[in-house]
Amino acid sequence: MKTCSLWSLCLLFLLGFMACDRVLSLSSTLRRATGWPFEVVVVMDKVAWHNESGELLRAQLQVPVPSLPQAEPSMRITYIEPAQFNGLFKTMRNVLWVSLDSARYTQVNFSVEENRWAKGQCLLMLHAPNEQQLAAYLLQHNETLVERFSLLERKRWIQALNENFSLSVKDSLLSRFGCSLHVPKEIRVGKVSDQFLWASNQANRGRMDLIAYTFPYTTPEAFSETYLVAKRDSVLRQQIPGSFPGSYMQTERRFGLCYTPMLWQDTYCGMLRGLWRVEGDMMGGPFVSLARLDPSGKRVIVVEGFVYAPESKKANLIRRMEAALFTLSLNN
Repeated sequence: MKTCSLWSLCLLFLLGFMACDRVLSLSSTLRRATGWPFEVVVVMDKVAWHNESGELLRAQLQVPVPSLPQAEPSMRITYIEPAQFNGLFKTMRNVLWVSLDSARYTQVNFSVEENRWAKGQCLLMLHAPNEQQLAAYLLQHNETLVERFSLLERKRWIQALNENFSLSVKDSLLSRFGCSLHVPKEIRVGKVSDQFLWASNQANRGRMDLIAYTFPYTTPEAFSETYLVAKRDSVLRQQIPGSFPGSYMQTERRFGLCYTPMLWQDTYCGMLRGLWRVEGDMMGGPFVSLARLDPSGKRVIVVEGFVYAPESKKANLIRRMEAALFTLSLNN
């Protein structure tokens, strides 16, 4: 009996190993996902797509990206019917599948699956018994879809930046600030001191800049919007002059700012989004900054990305810089 049990256990182990190996083999043969960042294929019944639920889906996915000088939709949508979902559509990086079936579903449910038909693919599935319940669900969760796709795209960019980044920026931050950051490889350090760093890709189209600076942490008010904006304007007026005498960079306050306090990696942080402009010049664009409390509790480190791309789309440029800010590592 003991020998028989031992053989049974070995057989079960072998079968399990073969099953795992088969899954890994299938995964390794998948094609890489295709498509652009923030591009989504929506698979949905044609009638529902043109009714209220479809209108709500389009409105949610195309909600304007916040803090841009010109409105740009959050997602680029390609719509197809379920019968058309084949070929290259199956390898798209972002897929939203909406299924309406009263015989199978009694309520709306939402699920996420990765690597279904391609490596790096994300499949979001919405199941509902009918259009009315789907519409009610979308009205109650009007930011869920864009938030999911935005977090996923940020994760993808972070993974890419961790593999391919600007070594000069990382080394300069490490030696002078005791921290590291992975920014796009084409960004190079242009100005650096003990308390300030400015780097840029110097592109004629789609220019991306990074700045970093520190200041002493003396009051909890340091993580308020008012304090951080005042500190930002003070630093930039001194460190980033414009092209003309007396011109300088500052925060554009006329169109509002978006400030989000957060706890990230067990450290208190604040994220600020808005617009910048050059006083005495015609330059301007979006920015996003991350202020983080040093583990010592004695200083605040601010890293910021800003974009200058007149007459061009800016959403993905600033979202790429935002992803880079989330690679910040305080080595002490």
